[in-house]
Amino acid sequence: MIMKILIGTKNQAKAREMKEILGEEFEIVSLADLPNAPDVEESGRTFEENAKLKAEAYHDFSGLPTIADDGGFEIDVLGGEPGVLSRRWPSMAEVIEGKPWREATDEELVEMTLEKLSGMPRDLRSAHLTTVVAFFDGTRMLTARESVDGFVANKAAPIKEKGFPFRALFLLPQFGKLYQDLTPDEHKEVNHRRRAWLRLREMIKAPAAKSVEGATV
Repeated sequence: MIMKILIGTKNQAKAREMKEILGEEFEIVSLADLPNAPDVEESGRTFEENAKLKAEAYHDFSGLPTIADDGGFEIDVLGGEPGVLSRRWPSMAEVIEGKPWREATDEELVEMTLEKLSGMPRDLRSAHLTTVVAFFDGTRMLTARESVDGFVANKAAPIKEKGFPFRALFLLPQFGKLYQDLTPDEHKEVNHRRRAWLRLREMIKAPAAKSVEGATV
């Protein structure tokens, strides 16, 4: 039996990628297919909280089993920042001073990362690109988390892809190159988003009575 699932994104390219990952057992609908889909505030303190918030909100709106995700860049020595702060990170000092929140640029994010880690040795520059996906059908809440591990380089390369600044300074030691410089085959090897979605797919297909590690019911 084919399950109809809402993917909590308006990005059609992402929806197509998820359809390919989930396979023919699922009929995929995206937010772009649903008029008046609400924007959901990512007010959680963790990627898990944000992914769950979105999965629940879009399920309540659509009535469909829903998958949503959240993720970002985490630096160990900074306690996991920028994490969920993402685009708010460089502007938080301004917000504390009473100035309105503004979205940071790619360049500001890179500059702030290098500034905070200035002078630190490599063993203190460990970092992770992390994603969390959540599924909610009104009864079951399932989550899967995956990361790719590396280090923050001492300096950033020119940003190749707008909207993905951390890829310009995230060094993967197994390849000896920045994330943004990976070949398609190398990227596939470390694709943490794909791993998370594949894990979640198996959780969704598993009988509810059989608990799967990482699932919450």
